[in-house]
Order: sequence, then C-alpha cells, then structure tokens
Amino acid sequence: MNTNNTFNRRSFLKSGASGLLASQSLLASSLSEGSRNVNNPGGTQAPHFQPKAKRVIFLHMAGGPSHLEMFDYKPVLKKFDGKACPQELLEGKKLAFSKGVPTMLGPQADFKQYGQDGTWVSERLPHFSKIVDEVTMIKSMTTSQFNHAPAQILMHTGYQLLGRPSLGSWLSYGLGSENNNMPGFVVLNSGGKNPSAGKSVWGSGFLPSIYQGVQCRSTGEPVLFSKNPKMIDAQLRQKTIGSINRLNKIQYNKHHDPETLTRIAQYKMANRMQTEAPHVMNLNLEPQYIRDLYGAVPGQASFANNCLLARRMIENDVRFVQLYDWGWDSHGTAPSTDLHQGFADKCRDIDRPVYALLNDLKARGLLEDTLVVWGGEFGRTPFRENRGGKYGKYVGRDHSPNAFTMWMAGAGVKKGFNYGESDDTGYNAAIDPVEVHDLQATILHLMGFDHERLTYPFQGRDFRLTDVFGRVLHKVLA
Repeated sequence: MNTNNTFNRRSFLKSGASGLLASQSLLASSLSEGSRNVNNPGGTQAPHFQPKAKRVIFLHMAGGPSHLEMFDYKPVLKKFDGKACPQELLEGKKLAFSKGVPTMLGPQADFKQYGQDGTWVSERLPHFSKIVDEVTMIKSMTTSQFNHAPAQILMHTGYQLLGRPSLGSWLSYGLGSENNNMPGFVVLNSGGKNPSAGKSVWGSGFLPSIYQGVQCRSTGEPVLFSKNPKMIDAQLRQKTIGSINRLNKIQYNKHHDPETLTRIAQYKMANRMQTEAPHVMNLNLEPQYIRDLYGAVPGQASFANNCLLARRMIENDVRFVQLYDWGWDSHGTAPSTDLHQGFADKCRDIDRPVYALLNDLKARGLLEDTLVVWGGEFGRTPFRENRGGKYGKYVGRDHSPNAFTMWMAGAGVKKGFNYGESDDTGYNAAIDPVEVHDLQATILHLMGFDHERLTYPFQGRDFRLTDVFGRVLHKVLA
C-alpha cells in the first residue's frame, strides 16, 4: 500500500510495466520456440512455419500507376473511346476529381502478349516484357480507399488511419534482423518526395520503435550524421555511447519503459552502422557492367540506384527493403501528369531497373528466397478525367480503387502466371477479386507467418496487420 496515498503518472507506469512486459514475453513465446538476443530487441526469431521467402523487396509506385497503360489491356475500351461513360459504370462510385459524365478513354499505349501465359504488357515496358515468365500478375486488386494518403496507409499498415505498424515493422517484430550491423527494415525513396502518407507508411505504430523502417539516403551519407564529428574518433564515440546507454539503463531499471530499451539498441545500431552502411551503400564498388545493367549512376537519387542498393542490402541480410517512387498520379492536368509525357517518363525510369533487379537476383541465386512485390495504392479510371467539367490538352485518368494490377516475383510464387481479371473496361474486379488484406496475408504466409497469429497486445486486445480480414492467395503460390 502507498502510505502517502499518492498515485502519480510515474508510479502508474512503473507498476503497470511488469504486466506489459509479461504480455510481450508471452507473445514472443507464442511466436516461436526460439528466443531473442537480449542485447538486440530486433534479434532473429523463428517464424510459425517453414518460410518460402527469407526477405522482401517492396517496390511501391506512389500515386497510383495506370494499369490500363501498363498491364491490363482492354480492346473493348478502344470501342468506347470518346463516348460518354455509361451510367451503370458510375452508379455507386466515388470519384476523386471527375465531374458530371466523363468521356471514356481507350488505351493510350499499344500492347503485345509475352511469355508462357500470354501476359499482356504495354510498349511502355520493353525490358519488363522480357521477364514476365518470372512474375505472377494479380490483375484484380481492389481497395476501399480512393485518395492517396489513406490508400497508401492501408496498403502498408492494413488500416486507412494513422497509428498501425507497417508491413516491414511486423516482419521486423516477428523475425528481427540477421545482420547486427544493419537494420532489419530499410527504406529508400526516389521521385523527389515522400509518399502522400508521409513516413507513417514505414512507421512502427504501437510496436516498439526499434521496428520502424530506417530511411537511408541514396546520395551522401546513408544516414545523416553517420560520420564522427571533427575531433571525435571512433574510440571516443564508443565511450560516449557507452556512457549514454549506462544512463539509459538506469532509467529503464527505474521506470521499466520499453522504449528505453529501444533507445539503447538504436544507439548501438547507429554506432555499428558507421562501419557497415557506407560499404553497403557504395555503388562504386559495383562493376561498371552491373551499373550499366540497372542504369545506375553513383551519386544520383534515382529509382535505378535504389534498385541496385536494394540488391546490395539483401545480400547483407537486410530483411525488408521498401522502395518508394513518387510521380505516378496521372491526372492529365500538366505535362508531368500526362499519360503521353510524365507517365511515359515514369515507365521509362523503372523499366530497365526492374528488369535488371529480377535478372540480377536470379543470376546470384537470390530470387529463389527473395520475394519482390510491385504496385501502387490504387488504379485509374477507364474514362478521361474532366476536372471541373473540362478537358485540357493533356490526357489523364482519375483515381480508381475498384480494380488495379500488382505483381509478385521470386520466392514461393508461380512463374509466368496471371491471376484474376478486371471487367471489359478495367474499372471493376470481375474474376477473383483480391483485397489489400489478402495480399498482406499472402506476403506474411510466404515469410512463414500465419497472419491470424502474428499479433501484438494493444489497448486491451490483440492487433494484427490484417485486422479481422485477409485470406492467403493459395492459387498464386508455387
């Protein structure tokens, strides 16, 4: 009993910490027969069952790339080109910007079939067309969100509002990192800015912050201030961090805040990254023919450089590499968003690097246990956007959550396979619709996790990435 009859915030946290830590310990036990390294909260832990994939590279095209100009050929849509959109297509639909009755827009690129399954690929992707036999194409993706930020948050955290852990954070929590000198979850960004949802899409949410993604830079120092300041050598830096962490340990022993353990681990990780990260991120160590394969130029912040960096990271046992590429929002309101200018440029930017990444991984024997995922947060409409009821000189499409295309390649998925279909106009998923939670459940499954059992206690209940939804897409598994 507290004889002073006081119960402040600090004493509440202290008294409740043991229960929180106990629940975390029980959860860790339920995940695996293995155990974490007590000196590394992100240490390796066994999954629920034998995984097909050891690591993931997730290529997110922020802005919603048009499936109708890339992978989902609709010859029927050609016949409707220039005609008023049928009313039945618009019934019950929420449109982001289009007003009134929009005009149908036929495919703005030519298509051909490639590979063993006759996969349709547009002329915008001449290099990718050569490797379709490595890919499972999912052409019936759907989402509940039609604006960028909530759709991106849903795609990466399983919920459209802020506060949930991202997919990479869940995998870091479940598996940790195999390299003590590099984070288990690394983020690379190209296209000039962060996604609309900001850094929340690689955040740890209510998980300990040790599991959030670490954003590395494509040029200069991989992480800001990774080099020692002037007059500070490695030995003094090591002593400084040791002193700081001893103070943190005193704080933890007093208040039992799990985030203090995170702070200790992050200081240690940052110190170890000083020696390893600059080496991993140095593209000049790659032979010229490899840089030429990707179209990579050291010193530039580009999608090509980031694809090559992703390969170097997984070679160094980084568990989850997330690439974000902004600029796919093809509304047709300016040259940068025109389907014949800005969109064509974006396709050109990713075509060779994606082709190179898959070929390079395969040549090194890494594709067999690496899962590569490509896609945006939603698709585009089969009609031309008429923002304000007017058409300008540029051509674009509005947001469409009803059907879009994503693909997966590598560990555990079928090769040269097409799953699902959209309708004749590409506006709605018609055969085997796939929800975002289904994709997430499938990725976790390939990494060895039952998505219903990978949970974390928060605010009185167990949470999971897929919430109360999701099913594994067994038909796409090899």
